[in-house]
Amino acid sequence: MVTLLAALPIAAILVLMVAARWSAAAAGATAAAGTLVLALTVFGFGGADFPFDPAQGVLGVLARAAWVALTVMLIIGPALGIHHLQQRTGATSALEAGLARITPDPRVAALLIVWFFCLLIEGAAGFGTPVALAAPFLVAAGFRPVTAVVGAMVGHASAVPFAAVGTPTLAQLAIVDVPARELAWAVAPYTAVAGVVLAFVVARLVGTLLPTEGPPWGWMAVAYVAFFVPNLVIARFVGPELPSLVGSIVGAVAFVLVVRWVIRRQARTGALVGGNPAGETLVGEPAPEVAETSAGRPAPSMSFLAATAPYLVLVVLVLVTRLVVPVQDAARSVVWRWEVFGHFSESIEPLYHPGLLLALSFVAGAVWQRAAVGDMGWAFVRATRQVIPVFVALLAMVTVAFAMSESGMTTQLAVAAAGAGALWPVLSPFVGALGTFMTGSATASNILFTEFQDQTALAAELDPVPLLGAQGAGAAIGNIICPHNVVAAAATVGLGGREGQVLRQALPVAAVCLVLIGAMAWVIV
Repeated sequence: MVTLLAALPIAAILVLMVAARWSAAAAGATAAAGTLVLALTVFGFGGADFPFDPAQGVLGVLARAAWVALTVMLIIGPALGIHHLQQRTGATSALEAGLARITPDPRVAALLIVWFFCLLIEGAAGFGTPVALAAPFLVAAGFRPVTAVVGAMVGHASAVPFAAVGTPTLAQLAIVDVPARELAWAVAPYTAVAGVVLAFVVARLVGTLLPTEGPPWGWMAVAYVAFFVPNLVIARFVGPELPSLVGSIVGAVAFVLVVRWVIRRQARTGALVGGNPAGETLVGEPAPEVAETSAGRPAPSMSFLAATAPYLVLVVLVLVTRLVVPVQDAARSVVWRWEVFGHFSESIEPLYHPGLLLALSFVAGAVWQRAAVGDMGWAFVRATRQVIPVFVALLAMVTVAFAMSESGMTTQLAVAAAGAGALWPVLSPFVGALGTFMTGSATASNILFTEFQDQTALAAELDPVPLLGAQGAGAAIGNIICPHNVVAAAATVGLGGREGQVLRQALPVAAVCLVLIGAMAWVIV
């Protein structure tokens, strides 16, 4: 009975958002109120085992939830600002023209965004940055908003176990005594198997751009191999820091080279369909002389390089702050931390946070593109107006997560799952996904449940390393369906109040991936 009550907040969110089609704000607020009631009445929140009284417990949870929601806003706001500025200056049109020069097939160009761009930004920065950047651009490129959000969320998931230069797996290594390369190799094969499903879904979504042509299965297979071959090799022989980052860069270069080679070959044989062979014009040449902006006024011609300026600056800033050790140490030396009631605390590294890097990219991109100050102000105001309502939904969702964690509900669910005995390997990735579902972070999930996975495996006399790998892979898949990730992503394309549509499409994808990972873990163990 206690386990069923512990699962009630999750069930409420799913039923209200998916079945009843409530907005994330309404569903989250209802679930948050119910979770706090359960925490206070059934689970002893603020009781003898807690170092705070009930009022302090509620205030502490709300304070932490508000802080986390604000830090997410710091990512969404500048990302939206970049999108609106790109629309205002005509850079989006220049990007579309530049991608068309790589390939005349918009589906293949879309793969560069949905797959490689999302994987690259996730591997470098993490924290939902790729979805906030990619989803608006995909809408501008012709995707429906729901398709754009689902595509970006599914497209970046393969990079999550080694996101932000390996942070989720490094969090596991800080808890258990396992060699780094051994744990990286324990996670990577699970991700590669789940990646087949993710790639399949990405191809189907990209196929909506040209329904008569259908999904680009062949090109998706090339993209899958181009990313996962270096990803697996680096995980096996180097460690957890670089598989996603280097895999996405190497994969993108290899993919573009294959695309260019095929186009040139088709042009020589006359087999290319779609007019100009597009392979003879180099990326970086000027876009058409005039592009219409979202404001309806003509913008001067812009080179492909200038149009990509905000993204290029972001990639450079992320790589420098993550890979250049002296710069990384300096950026992480500044920490803002707070604590209340001697128990609740949060912190932020402002110079290392993706929000600052996105804001700098916004400014640098505007300068590079010679955008007017008025255009920058317009983009800033429009982005700010969009993110303010999102704060309520995020606050509600994070309140549910923290109330469940502080009161022991999350642990209760995990312990109940561990009672499966020999079937535990099948359920281990679901526990990882549960952690991400509740916290919005694969890293937080790994911190929350890695020790639990390790001890459960030892108690059952099972090899813990494959289960730790399944935990990490499951936590990555949880990113696809985490409510406050869905809220944040939907906000970037104007889907506020319709988050349930995204969740309905994402849930089956996550379920299939988790079943595959669980089956694989059972076979290995």
